Amino acid sequence: MFYNIHVTIEVMNRIKLLPILFCLVIIGTYKLSAQEKSYLPRTIAFYNVENLFDIYNDPHKYDDDRTPEGKDHWTQEIYNDKIKNMARVISDIGKDVTGSAPDVIGLAEVENEKVLQDLINDPQLKPYNYGIVHFDSPDERGIDVALLYKKNVFTPLSFDNIPLHLKDPDGSNDYTRDQLLVTGIMDDEQLHFIVNHWPSRSGGEAKSRSKREAAAALNKKIIDSLQDIDPHSKIFSTGDFNDDPTNSSLKKILRTKGNRDKAKGKDLYNPMESMLKKGLGSLAYRDGWNLFDQIIFTAELLKKDMSTFRYWQAHIYNKRYLIQAEGRYKGYPFRSYSNGNYTGGYSDHFPVYIFIVKEVK
Repeated sequence: MFYNIHVTIEVMNRIKLLPILFCLVIIGTYKLSAQEKSYLPRTIAFYNVENLFDIYNDPHKYDDDRTPEGKDHWTQEIYNDKIKNMARVISDIGKDVTGSAPDVIGLAEVENEKVLQDLINDPQLKPYNYGIVHFDSPDERGIDVALLYKKNVFTPLSFDNIPLHLKDPDGSNDYTRDQLLVTGIMDDEQLHFIVNHWPSRSGGEAKSRSKREAAAALNKKIIDSLQDIDPHSKIFSTGDFNDDPTNSSLKKILRTKGNRDKAKGKDLYNPMESMLKKGLGSLAYRDGWNLFDQIIFTAELLKKDMSTFRYWQAHIYNKRYLIQAEGRYKGYPFRSYSNGNYTGGYSDHFPVYIFIVKEVK
């Protein structure tokens, strides 16, 4: 379902200008002058919120465990706490630079429209006046993807959920998440966002690989169709890919580049590839780190002209309060549910985010 179409574009929000005195940094090949220029930053983020279900039994979804009478004893009190925790994380992402929450954020593992409304109406997020783009998907687990956007920053123009058709070995349908495409205007520029949650590694990475490669092929088809219309399209594909930046789905199907100097024309650049090679990750499993949560984008955002939005930095949001402090999983993401009990934690994934910037005249 889609909300809040008729919104006002804030073309130049001076409150969110990033004075160059604050960021004497190198953006690509540019060393910025403290005396002459300032830049407008925007934050684009993604967060797998780990099974954000309401407490009600939906007969059309496998949500029985997440009810007060279910295995997880998912009560209203626990649900409220989970919403509060998710809102805290989202409100903090990128704030140390912009002073604000993300302008656009993709989400995975949300059950329905209700949980998204409860999330954006939490007191920590309500001041940001987020809008929602969401469709119910046929996923077997009953989870969807969604996009939140600040209504005074981004104006959606079109949106669609593109289904991924898969088959199990026995020939039956394997119902999974759709890929969400949203096109809109941010600060007078057209941007495209694709939100993904690709098939899991259930049964093993090799056995399930073809399903993620199929998801990558669908993603590539969407991106190619946008670039056929406009070769200079600024496209962001965000999500939990259930693959690392170096796996075949990303490298062979999407043909992502990990070296920005080699990303040209219609190529896709993946800033998370270099993070993975440094040993960084967004989730942990069997004492190893994976970087399944990624934001990749078209090489158009790497050009030198700073009069339009350009890529600046990529990060994993892994502040201390999001990390398990003790026990067997010390150092892992502090998840909200473990061994059949609510922990008061957050998610089994860290969020990821990037900054894009443009020069302000």
